[in-house]
Amino acid sequence: MTEFSILDDTMEWQKDFERRLSSSYTAAGLGAATVERMLEDARASIGDWTVAEISDAGTRVGYIAVVVTDDNATLAGRIGDLYVDALHVGQGHEQAARDWAAAWCTQRGARRLDIRLTEPAGELFNGYSVRGQLRARRVSSPPEPLDGITARPMTPAEYPDWLTSKKAAYVGDIVRAGILNPEEAVRKADQDFANLIPEGLATPSNTFLVLEASGEQIGTGWLKHGYLPEVTYGFSLYIHEQHRGKGYGRAAMVAGEHAALAAGDSQLMFTVWGGNEVAMNLYTSTGYQVIEETRFISLSPTSEVSEA
Repeated sequence: MTEFSILDDTMEWQKDFERRLSSSYTAAGLGAATVERMLEDARASIGDWTVAEISDAGTRVGYIAVVVTDDNATLAGRIGDLYVDALHVGQGHEQAARDWAAAWCTQRGARRLDIRLTEPAGELFNGYSVRGQLRARRVSSPPEPLDGITARPMTPAEYPDWLTSKKAAYVGDIVRAGILNPEEAVRKADQDFANLIPEGLATPSNTFLVLEASGEQIGTGWLKHGYLPEVTYGFSLYIHEQHRGKGYGRAAMVAGEHAALAAGDSQLMFTVWGGNEVAMNLYTSTGYQVIEETRFISLSPTSEVSEA
């Protein structure tokens, strides 16, 4: 029988958690400095987690870590860690831990449960919707530009329309992924853009691009350099709808990789929202590995849980 005991001392769990997280990030191709920065971010968040030991007949078989936080005025639960030792995998402990976490978070008012996966979870979270994926690829040399396609800096005259369209697209992504309702998504977009590019086009360490083919604008790009050590983060590499299906998506990736190298970075990283299968397929075909995948499920207020 699977049992759960809340830990007072989580030091042993934290060492094991960081070791597993580091191995996963390294296996996905991230550099040592980037891995350490991501571990620092993880350490900053785990202080509020509740960690339970998973046991079977008195033998520890794994760990489960949970937390409930306020996410844009909605209480959301999160499974920060769910690990079962290899010797005990496939004996039902993973499912029991998943259900225990859902019930624990529900009892504390959560109406949504998130989990961030750094490794494939098999069928365990098939019932959870994909909220988004973090993907990255190492860029060691400038890729060959595609014939007839150029990338140039965005002009001040082009920036206002671009900003309006990017906010609208961001709102659409959030709503489509099922994260927030439209009104909440608009407020989040306004706040996020104000924080990310407070000086607009002149915000340091950001590149804003216009992609053209035969003198016509086909898309835009927005990249943040030094987002992590030696990592450029692509907030947007976008091809206008009327120009899709012509191979320009790959051209946008090439432009982003050139910009990353020009800024002294060696990796390009993106987030792709759940429901955007076209972007996921593009990233897969161009060698971008899934670093993390976030999934979520709505919670019913009727679940129950017992604690040891």
